[in-house]
Amino acid sequence: MKPCFRGQISCCFCFLGRGKQGSFQSFSDILSDTSSKSFAPELRKPKSEYKDYVSDWSVEETIRRMQRGKAYSLEKFRSLKDKLLLLDAAVGTHDGNAITAVLIFLKRSLSKEILFRELVSREIALRHYIHFLKEMGEQKLLLELLTSLGKAEDVALLQYREHLNIKDDVKRKEYLKTCIGLPFSADDANHVQDHYTLLERQIIIEVSDKQAEKTGQMEIFKKYPRKASILNMPIITTLYYSCFYHYGEAEGTYSSPANIKKTFKISEKQFLLTALGARAKQRAWTDVDSLFTTKNWLGYTKKRAPIGFHRVADILQKNNAPVQVLQEYVCLVDDTELKIALAQKYKCHDVIIDTYRDLKDRQQLMLYRTKLDRGSPEERKIDAILNNTQIRWKN
Repeated sequence: MKPCFRGQISCCFCFLGRGKQGSFQSFSDILSDTSSKSFAPELRKPKSEYKDYVSDWSVEETIRRMQRGKAYSLEKFRSLKDKLLLLDAAVGTHDGNAITAVLIFLKRSLSKEILFRELVSREIALRHYIHFLKEMGEQKLLLELLTSLGKAEDVALLQYREHLNIKDDVKRKEYLKTCIGLPFSADDANHVQDHYTLLERQIIIEVSDKQAEKTGQMEIFKKYPRKASILNMPIITTLYYSCFYHYGEAEGTYSSPANIKKTFKISEKQFLLTALGARAKQRAWTDVDSLFTTKNWLGYTKKRAPIGFHRVADILQKNNAPVQVLQEYVCLVDDTELKIALAQKYKCHDVIIDTYRDLKDRQQLMLYRTKLDRGSPEERKIDAILNNTQIRWKN
């Protein structure tokens, strides 16, 4: 029986010497070499001094040697009972390296049916073994293990994740279709269905848009050339792309923002945030206005922003909207202090002036006047307000 050593050192290494030219001598060469007499005393050392090369250690001693980084051998543990004692001892140390080393030995020396059966009652060892199989990419054995444990959902998820290894998008789509019927949880099943539907739609849009861009059929692709493929992008990125290149399309088309919103059950707030960013990027201010304009049953229109007008203003400012557009939304912020703070931040002078006028705060108006350029339209506007005798100032 050959003991195994850390670093995969061969047993014969211990019994070889170097020749004069640096090459290893054979065992017979050493015996025939007169200088080998110097080795004789070494060969007659007490047996206790060769304890690092002896493999008759107990389970506990073997595990201790593993932890200390010393040479050890697991091959002497041949019975199932000894192997399980070895595994339990390794688990008892809470040493992940020792546990994994023993599990590798058991994997090699036991049938998978016996190993799986014994791991069922050893939760810590089982977790280590599952982790080991994942790290080593032994997908087939891992699936067999999880199936034997009755973990159908875990098996389904592992099979689903295999799509990551498929490079061809059409083949990936077809693979995802085969995953739809697997025993997922309700939430995971919805996710897999949406993933398949999204990729199917992205492939259709990508083929169509790529052709349109190539032939110059759509002006928008000339003005804003595509920077990347839409394939395998997240749903919100896909919606942004749709709002940027296909805004206003009929709901019946796959690339329509309204269709994407409906198909993937995107919330109103998320849709507004995404569409606002896309349309503001194109400086399509009329489209931005229509996003927040509602009409009641009497035909009257009003502005409404479920995401808050302060967020609308923030997104518009980040997309370099002109002051005239910005102030239209800043003035719709309900909180007065926040409105003034935003107006000052974005230099919406008219909003600040009108707010102080409505508050009848003469002192703040006069103070703000000192911050404006002399002779500017804003200064003249404040002067006109201050000279208005119809206003009853509070200070």
